[in-house]
Amino acid sequence: MKKNYLTNSAAETKRIASEMARQILSCKPKKKAFLIGLVGDLGGGKTTFTQGLAKGLGVKDKILSPTFVIMKKFKIKHPRFQYFYHFDCYRFLKNKDILDLDFKKIINNPGNIVAMEWADKIKNVLPKTTTWINFDFVDNKKRKIMIK
Repeated sequence: MKKNYLTNSAAETKRIASEMARQILSCKPKKKAFLIGLVGDLGGGKTTFTQGLAKGLGVKDKILSPTFVIMKKFKIKHPRFQYFYHFDCYRFLKNKDILDLDFKKIINNPGNIVAMEWADKIKNVLPKTTTWINFDFVDNKKRKIMIK
């Protein structure tokens, strides 16, 4: 799923994320959760992307950055996936901080989809199967989104 995009608006970023959600929902079952690591500067599009992803997964709740609550959990109505987790790792000082949140249990459940903003702060505890998405500013409205 390696792709590069250049978006001109938040709506375009959400549309790309929503398409990614459809691809995730149609992919073959895995032994662990589907993990997405979001990396980029403040205001780069991580939360906007997550909003589009959640919408594509059928989440009806409003998606906001969970900076102060660290994690939010949303129910998904799908035969294979039950929950969408949204983490904000910005305030973690050590990799092990996320482990105190039952993170290993969450990522070992194949019924979960997990998006982590500021995932580079915990990269040492993430499996190699993590899909990484980098957000770079081109200008005030444009973003370069690189999915690896």
